Amino acid sequence: MLDINDECIELKTPTAMPNAAAFLWNKKMVMQVNCRGFVVAQHMQPDASKYSHSPNIEAKTFIQPEQPFYAHHPGRFVYIKDEQSGELFSVPYEPVRKTGDTFVFSAAQDEIQWRIEFQGIEVQLTLSIPRDDVVELWRLQVRNKSGRPRKLSIYPSFTIGYMSWMNQSACYRQDLGGIVASSVSPYQKLEDYPRIKTLKDKTFFLHNIKPTAWETNREAFEGEGGLHQPSAVDQEQLEDGEAFYQTPVGVFQFRHSFDVDHSQEYRFLFGPAKDDSEIAQLREKYFAPGAFEASLQDYRAYIKEGEGCLTINTPDAGFDNFVNHWLGRQIFYHGDVNRLTNDPQTRNYLQDNMGMCYIKPQVSRHAFLHALSQQEQSGAMPDGILLHEEAQLQYINQIPHTDHCVWLPICLQAYFDETGDYGLLDEQVSGLSDGKTLTVFERVTNAMHWLLESRDARNLSYIAQGDWCDPMNMVGPKGRGVSGWLSVATVYALKLWADICQQFRQQGQAEKLLASAGQMSEAINEHLWDGDWLARGITDDNVVFGISDDPEGRIFLNPQSWSMLADCVNAEQQQKMIAAIEQQLETPYGVMMLAPAYTSMREDVGRVTQKYPGVAENGSVYNHAAIFYIYALYTIGESERAFKLLRQMIPGSDAQDYLQRGQLPAYIPNYYRGAYYQIPKTAGKSSQLFNTGTVSWVYRSLIDGLFGLRGCREGLCIQPQLPAHWQHASVSRVFRGATFDVSYERKASLHKMSIRINDKVLDEAIVRDIKVGERYSIKIQLPAA
Repeated sequence: MLDINDECIELKTPTAMPNAAAFLWNKKMVMQVNCRGFVVAQHMQPDASKYSHSPNIEAKTFIQPEQPFYAHHPGRFVYIKDEQSGELFSVPYEPVRKTGDTFVFSAAQDEIQWRIEFQGIEVQLTLSIPRDDVVELWRLQVRNKSGRPRKLSIYPSFTIGYMSWMNQSACYRQDLGGIVASSVSPYQKLEDYPRIKTLKDKTFFLHNIKPTAWETNREAFEGEGGLHQPSAVDQEQLEDGEAFYQTPVGVFQFRHSFDVDHSQEYRFLFGPAKDDSEIAQLREKYFAPGAFEASLQDYRAYIKEGEGCLTINTPDAGFDNFVNHWLGRQIFYHGDVNRLTNDPQTRNYLQDNMGMCYIKPQVSRHAFLHALSQQEQSGAMPDGILLHEEAQLQYINQIPHTDHCVWLPICLQAYFDETGDYGLLDEQVSGLSDGKTLTVFERVTNAMHWLLESRDARNLSYIAQGDWCDPMNMVGPKGRGVSGWLSVATVYALKLWADICQQFRQQGQAEKLLASAGQMSEAINEHLWDGDWLARGITDDNVVFGISDDPEGRIFLNPQSWSMLADCVNAEQQQKMIAAIEQQLETPYGVMMLAPAYTSMREDVGRVTQKYPGVAENGSVYNHAAIFYIYALYTIGESERAFKLLRQMIPGSDAQDYLQRGQLPAYIPNYYRGAYYQIPKTAGKSSQLFNTGTVSWVYRSLIDGLFGLRGCREGLCIQPQLPAHWQHASVSRVFRGATFDVSYERKASLHKMSIRINDKVLDEAIVRDIKVGERYSIKIQLPAA
C-alpha cells in the first residue's frame, strides 16, 4: 500500500486512504492535493483568496480540518477516452473512478505526481509550483504500452467554479493560448471598491500544444452525464463553448493517434491573474524552453533551505525518514510564510518562529523583534501580529485572549539555547502601539508584569474569552473566570525569565518574579488541585471545572503538562497526574486533550463543548497539546513514556494504523480524532490539516529530550534519553556553526554515561569553546536499560 524512501512517499491505491494528501507552498500560495485529484489552493493578494472554486457560494475559510470532498469539489482531472471502443477513464482517479492496472500517488518534497496505467495506456501527471509566482505547473505524459495502435481523446478538466454572483464568464483566448475566466469580486460597501479593483479576478488555463477543441461552460460540459460521464465527452468533439454569466470550467480536448510505445507530453499553466498582460507574461516565462525544469530546480533549492539541524539514524526507519525528510520541511513552511496569513495569532507566530531557530535563526530573531514592536502600552501582547501595514486583525484575533505574553520567555529560551545570541536582549525596539523605545529585555519584563497584573485575588490568571484554547470563550467573559493552564504556564514563564534576569545581574527583578511564581504555585495547589490532577479553570460564577465530579471534561491535559514544566507540583502529584493521564487520556494514536469529550453545550465553558466529540479541542488527540506533555515528560526524565507518545504522533508504521489515520507520514496534523472510549470507530482519523504549532515543539523535544543535545549558555549540554529498546543510534547535529557527529551505544557493563569527544574523555556533559566550522566526533556510551 505504501512505499517510503528518502525521495518520496508513494501510495499504491486511491481507495484505501481516499483523503491522503500532500501540500506545496511558496511565499504567495499554498496547495493541498489529495490522492484522487481534489485540490484546495489559495494565494495571497494580500489576504487569502481562491482561483479554483466550488460550483456554489462557499464560505471564505482556510483549509479546514477533515476537509470534506464531494463530487464537485475543486480538482484537477484528466479524462481519457478510447476513440475506438468509447472506454473512458480519468486521472488521477476522480471523477470516473475506474480502477486501473496500476496506481501510484507520489508525494515528494518539491512536487506531486501520479503514475497510472489503464488498459495499456500509461499516464504520468506531475504538479509543481515555482519559487515565487502564483501559478500551477502541470506536466501530462501519455504513453501507449498496449502493443497496438490507439486513438485517444485526452481532456484535461480543471475546476474554475462559481467565481462571482456579480459578474463571471469564460472563453477561449487564441491570443493568450488558453482559457481565461473573468469575474468581478462581489462587494457592496463603496469603501471596499479601491481594494476590490486590485484583485486578481481572472483564472487562466494555458496549454503549450494547441487543442483540438475546448469547453468553458461547466453545465454544457457535464450535461446529463455529470462529472462521472460528461455528455460533452460522449460527443466526437467539444463544442468550443463560452460561459456567459455561467459557471466556468477549463476543459481542453486533444485528439491524438498513438503508435505502439508512442508517447506525448502536454504542459499546462493554471492560476490567477489581474489582467491579460500578466497572463501573457506568465505564458512567455514558463513555456520557454527548459522553464519547467529550471523552475523545479529553483523550487527544490528553496525547500532545501528548510533543512533542519538534525539528521538521525536509529533502529526505527520510519521515524528516521520523517525526521530527516519531512519534519524540517513542515517547520519551514510555518516559519517562512507564517501559514500564509497576514495576521498570525501571536502565540502561533512566536512558536512557529521558535521552530525556525533550528533552521534559520536570523528569521526567528527578526520575528521576535517584530512581534515586540507591536506590544501594547500595558505590556500586553496583541492577539495577532500584523505582518504588513495594510494588514488588519481578523476573525479570532478580534477576540481577547490572555496567554500571548507567556510565549515570549518560552520561545526566546529556545532561541538563546540554540544560538547563544543573548545580545538580542539589548536590542532597542520601537513600539508601534506604545510609542516607546525599549530593549527586548525591558519589553519581555513588562510582559511578565502584565501577566502578574492580570490575576485575581487568589493569584490565578484571568482567562477573558480564551487562553491557548481559543474556543474556551465562556469561562471568563465577565472578567472573573480564571485559567488553570495559564496560571501554571505563567509560573513557568516567570521562572524562565527570572533565570535570564539572574544571568544578567538583575537579581532584584529575578527575586520579585520568583516570589510571584511561588505565590501562584501555592494558589494553584490550594484552588485547583483535585486530588489526582489539576482543574482546568474556575468560571465567572466560581465553578471549578475539569475535575473528577464532572461527567464530561473531567480531566484536561494541559494543566498537568505545564505544571510539570513549571515545577509547581511535587513528585507525588506528578505521578498521580501521569497515572490519570495514562488511564483516561492515552490512546493508540496519542494522548487526548481532554476526556470524556463534551456531548452538548456547556455555557460556562464555551464553544469548545459544541464541537463534535473527539474533534479538534473537544477531546481529540490534539497534537499541539500532546507535544507539550511529551516535552514535559522529557523534562522530568520520563523518557519511555515520552518516546512512546512521540512515536504515536507519526502515522504508521503498520498498515492498519495507516488505514485508520488515513494520512501519509509526510506531516504531523493538527489532530487525530479522539473520544477514544466514546466513539472508537473513528478514533485516530487524521484531520489532514498541516497547520499546527506542534512541529516546533517536536523538534525541540528531539534535541532537548530524546537525543539530549541542547544548547546552553556554556555550549552543548549532553543528556540523552533514548528509549530502552534502542541499543544504538547516531545523529549529525549542526550547532552554532559547528557539526557534531554523535553516536550512542548501550553497554551492559556500564553504570553511568561515558562521553568521548574526538577520542578524548569528556569529564562533564558539556562541550565548551565550540569553534565555528569545526567537526566534532562524540561517542556516548550508555548503561543498558
